[in-house]
Amino acid sequence: MKRTSNLYKNLLGKLLIPSPVSHTEKLVSALGGFIAILIVIILSHLFIPGHWEIVASMGASAVLLFAVPHGPLSQPWPLIGGHLFSAFIGISCVMLIDDPLLAASSAVGLSIGIMYYFHCLHPPGGATALTAVIGGEQVHGLGYQFLLTPVLLNIIVILGVAILFNALFEWRRYPAFMRAPARATAKVDAPFSHADFLSALKEIDSFVDIHEHDLRRIFELANLHRTPSHLQPEQIQLGKVYSNGEIGPNWSMRQIIDECHDPNPDKDYVIFKQIAGRAPKKSDCVTRSEFAEWARYEMVLKQGTWVRKHSDKD
Repeated sequence: MKRTSNLYKNLLGKLLIPSPVSHTEKLVSALGGFIAILIVIILSHLFIPGHWEIVASMGASAVLLFAVPHGPLSQPWPLIGGHLFSAFIGISCVMLIDDPLLAASSAVGLSIGIMYYFHCLHPPGGATALTAVIGGEQVHGLGYQFLLTPVLLNIIVILGVAILFNALFEWRRYPAFMRAPARATAKVDAPFSHADFLSALKEIDSFVDIHEHDLRRIFELANLHRTPSHLQPEQIQLGKVYSNGEIGPNWSMRQIIDECHDPNPDKDYVIFKQIAGRAPKKSDCVTRSEFAEWARYEMVLKQGTWVRKHSDKD
């Protein structure tokens, strides 16, 4: 019995992927989806009163645009191209294929292929293609007008809401190319180049729903977290520059500009000045131990750029 229980636990551990995002991020995502669909329904109803003022697949698009705003599948071109190509294919299948079963299957299969080749893979597009086939006479009667109303109108509204809503939160960026999250001016050694990234994707030979920027940032953060959490007091020396090792707006650098050595740790003081990043004080006097608790690693200036010092040979 115990062996069976352990087997189930191991199986669940492999099937259930943990979600490390904060409660704030989850609530923001849910609120964004709620607002987006509400506005889509209201505005679409003003322009096209009737039963089909919203395509059901917009609910799936809302999940991507507000829960995964940085993902490649969530960006504007996949949203627009994925829905419009799929709607066109779905209506075409209705007109050209008499068998409803074959028409529905063809619509979804062809949509996947077209989205792949036109670089606009968007999973809800498959639902849009299917809706065009099984939506009944009310949808079939629209013909290719279905592409404009309701599909294109829905797209325009949900895209506009996604851009405005995500812009309210500095850690989000939508579309991904509009702005990157604030980063340290000091460079962390890049774990791979753009060419390395493309080569790795070819080796995998499957679509990976993560932007190159986010993957690079994950590696940078992982590299920082595997380092010691802070320096030792004896490593804090006059004239040297140190960083707290944070990624984003909390990153900062400080230089030791004066010190007062004392064998008593409570009287062993250093004076620092802030030379980069945010801080409530531009300079302060703290004990060497307190400064060491803040500092994660030493920084050095190389060719006009502050970089992390990895060893005494740097």
